[in-house]
Amino acid sequence: MAGTKIITVFGATGAQGGGLVRAIARDKSGEFTARAVTRDPKSEKAKALAALGAEVVAGDVDDPPSIERAFAGAYGAYCVTFYWAHMSPEKETGEARAMAAAAKKAGLKHVLWSTLEDTRRWIPLTDDRMPTLLGKYKVPHYDSKGEANAAFTDSGVPTTLFHTSFYWDNFIHFGLGPKPGPDGTLAITFPLADKKLPGMAAEDIGKCAYGVLKRGSEFIGKSIGVAGGHLTGAEMAAAFSKALGKQVQYNAVTPEVYRGFGFPGADDMGNMFQFKRDFEKEYCAARSIDFSRSLNPELQSFEQWLAANVGQIPVG
Repeated sequence: MAGTKIITVFGATGAQGGGLVRAIARDKSGEFTARAVTRDPKSEKAKALAALGAEVVAGDVDDPPSIERAFAGAYGAYCVTFYWAHMSPEKETGEARAMAAAAKKAGLKHVLWSTLEDTRRWIPLTDDRMPTLLGKYKVPHYDSKGEANAAFTDSGVPTTLFHTSFYWDNFIHFGLGPKPGPDGTLAITFPLADKKLPGMAAEDIGKCAYGVLKRGSEFIGKSIGVAGGHLTGAEMAAAFSKALGKQVQYNAVTPEVYRGFGFPGADDMGNMFQFKRDFEKEYCAARSIDFSRSLNPELQSFEQWLAANVGQIPVG
């Protein structure tokens, strides 16, 4: 459609980008159209986005020429990286820099950079309350994104720093759902003590991102955050109990214990939850539920998300 603004969406077949592509496709106003970037345009997920009307193109954050091609002629972009695919903070920062450079070259008018806090602003490397990882990080998958903010802002790219929250979908896909203890009682386990964890449905991240784009330049040059709920471990366990129809407890462990669980990234995640626990007030304040709902009136609560997804959550 003539005059339609193209939004290039990286991670289009993933949790964040997919939600944004679908949000754009559902809006029949014609102001925006989605260009969905994926490494495999022939995948079933990519075909599903094409069926919604998205332009699907091949691209990879590790291939700068493909980033430039994906940005050509676009109005704006949603830029996201994929830390858990390689678990290298240096690689992630490099990917962000490549996207920022390509955005500058293409003259994009609005970029949403999906980022997180650089926790070293709160916990210096000299602070031994939390172990330093990989020589120079406290929470590598946070710090690398926060460090990369400057690649966008310092180069003059019109950027919104878009801070996401814990995906409730992690209970489905990341092995964090209820598991039976020695006595058979189900429990969710986090090192959060009695503190609240900002979280949201992954689909709502994309819808909130679209809300930012629809409000034009209002949030360019600003740092914003989104969440669907702020819940304690006990509150999440109670919601699980109701949704599953069986008792689910909250197992509050220490960060030290969590870091020792031994799965890939356990130390990184243990530090992440410790950061959220120790700086609950600041972390939650940066992710207002009311503000998120103003961007996305369909914002789901945890209870609503559970009702729709409980059948997909592995239990046991």
